[in-house]
Amino acid sequence: MEQQPAYKNENLSFEERANDLVSKMTVREKASQMIHKSCAIPRLGIPTYNWWNESIHGVARAGVATMFPQAIGMAATFDDQLIHKTAGIIAAEGRAKYHEFARKNDRGIYKGLTFWAPNINIFRDPRWGRGHETYGEDPYLTGKLGVAYIKGLQGDDPKYLKVAACAKHYAVHSGPEETRHEFNAVVNNKDLYETYLPAFRDSVIDGQVESVMGSYNRVNGEPCCGSETLLERILRNEWGFRGHVVSDCWAVVDFHERHRVTNSKLESAAYALNNGCDLNCGSMYKYLISAYDEGLISEAAIDKAVTRLMMTRMKLGMFDDPETVPYTSIPYEVNDCPEHNRVALEVSKKSMVLLKNEEKTLPLDKEGIKKIAVIGPNADSRAALAGNYEGTASEYVTVLEGIREAVKGKARVYYAEGCELYTKKKSALDHPKDRFAEAISAAEHSDIVVVCLGLDATIEGEEMHESNAFGSGDKKNLELPGLQHELLETIYATGKPVILVQLSGSAMALNWADQHVAAIIQAWYPGAQGGRAIASLLFGEYSPSGKLPITFYKSTEELPAFSDYSMKNRTYRYMQHEALYPFGYGLSYTTFSYKNSGESPSQIKSGESISFTVNVKNTGPKNSEEVIQMYVKDVESSVVIPKWQLKGFKKMSLKAGEEKEVTMILTPRDMALINDDGKRVLEPGKFEVFIGGSQPDQRSLELSGTDVVKNVFEVKGKVLELEY
Repeated sequence: MEQQPAYKNENLSFEERANDLVSKMTVREKASQMIHKSCAIPRLGIPTYNWWNESIHGVARAGVATMFPQAIGMAATFDDQLIHKTAGIIAAEGRAKYHEFARKNDRGIYKGLTFWAPNINIFRDPRWGRGHETYGEDPYLTGKLGVAYIKGLQGDDPKYLKVAACAKHYAVHSGPEETRHEFNAVVNNKDLYETYLPAFRDSVIDGQVESVMGSYNRVNGEPCCGSETLLERILRNEWGFRGHVVSDCWAVVDFHERHRVTNSKLESAAYALNNGCDLNCGSMYKYLISAYDEGLISEAAIDKAVTRLMMTRMKLGMFDDPETVPYTSIPYEVNDCPEHNRVALEVSKKSMVLLKNEEKTLPLDKEGIKKIAVIGPNADSRAALAGNYEGTASEYVTVLEGIREAVKGKARVYYAEGCELYTKKKSALDHPKDRFAEAISAAEHSDIVVVCLGLDATIEGEEMHESNAFGSGDKKNLELPGLQHELLETIYATGKPVILVQLSGSAMALNWADQHVAAIIQAWYPGAQGGRAIASLLFGEYSPSGKLPITFYKSTEELPAFSDYSMKNRTYRYMQHEALYPFGYGLSYTTFSYKNSGESPSQIKSGESISFTVNVKNTGPKNSEEVIQMYVKDVESSVVIPKWQLKGFKKMSLKAGEEKEVTMILTPRDMALINDDGKRVLEPGKFEVFIGGSQPDQRSLELSGTDVVKNVFEVKGKVLELEY
């Protein structure tokens, strides 16, 4: 009887098995495994496999699946446990689909188990079109939510991965989209290690992410998908990453065509491989054999990359008896099941951010309102629910449909589109404002008006994406596009109470609305159940608890140039002007109070942690969740640092009148600063800690009407340099 090859021996380690499998391949066979559409090797029992799969807010582009809110909406929940649960559901549906497709020998694109999510880039500029794929502007929040998402995707089995997650786009990547294939992000060591790298570090060290995707741009002259600094020195040597690196799609061709760091396809392929890129999304690695023949790469370099790739496939159980892999038993029926859609609705509800609620306009009295007008280009838009990198939902509930469902049999709902999202499309013969009269009539005949404005992924998104018809995916400014603002002013002029529901994946300059309309809800791209979540919020079936993961600026005039990657005057950590709506802000239908509970030490030794316990009380009439936030300020730092930084958050549920204690722990790493050399240093001196429902800035306190608790302590001892 023929002896079983070592790579099929499930008692051996994955590393031993992968080494054995690769040793049995020819050079040409090895190279065939290094492109996203990997070839089958029948003699070794290796089926074809497509590495390209998407899942930032649900299994994407692979047919029907549960559609969750876009990532920026998930970030607004400030709920890492909920994000972990969401990712676990997405992984379960991905598994169910993969095995069902494989049984039918369908191994095409988007039908595998290697998901290129999450996107943990820092949303440093509100003009960036892909910002809604991220968890916002803060490195700490992004890192915590990214790790929760990664762990949810990859599962908790000690041997096998549920699916493989991928932290992208590494690194220093957040626009402009128009020049992403040639752009050189110039960044100093301080900003690199303080802002752009922490979430990736957390994903690798805390999340044990299986894959990292390089970005299109250069960083300080090196193309990211072939950067020795990023891929070898930092990722593998400093952080100990042991998974595989994949290029962004067709990024390697940019090496010679756009970045001009190489002169040919062969040189580009060799450059990427020799500097640590294992898998090419695209076609440049077709030239690896020629590069090998010409001596530009070694077989050892190929072996190293292919071994990493085979390790991932083995961790996914692709070479093992399905009976021994726990996730192969996930039934097809879990996909898009009622329970998963209930969770999607829950996430959508918790993502909503109430920005304004003048004189308690909300919640609406479902019994007292007889006529409601729902107006605007996003009122009945499925596109505004979905965002980008989306799957297909089995049911879409728009804002209009959600409101109709909520008041069925109780109130008349009038609907008018009012205007196009940003341009005229229906007929060249139409007058530009031909829908205004209908919208005015609908408002005049109603008791209350819900105006649904904003954007969708055809306006903000990825450069050259087929759906992007507005530009290069980025926003020119923060104003509502087209006739939307004029429509809002026109409806307001009817004298009827106006509620603005803003559906967008990024911050808009809602200055006029802030001064005039009665209530404003930031609904993001809330997923297929979004209309139900919005209607439920409007009628008070739950109290909003979402907080802004990004700053809402008053205009772009206060911002640096889009292409400037310095963090000076960017995000809440460094901005010099007052925000319209600050990071971390969001109203509730109830009120909360904070006070210190017990005493924290006034001094600690350098290298020690310190804890703070506060009493949080729901002082209002509604049961609600609250996001407790902890911000830290180093008062006596030796270098320029953020004015304060988020270093802790907890989601807590409180009934009306209920109070609870919550303890927040501050570690030495949380107290440390990044110096001008990019080193993480804990300096002795005075620190201030603020705990509450928002930042401690004056604008947040005025808008929320709630004070934060302040504590002061001193670190004694010597300067400590901490590891990354």
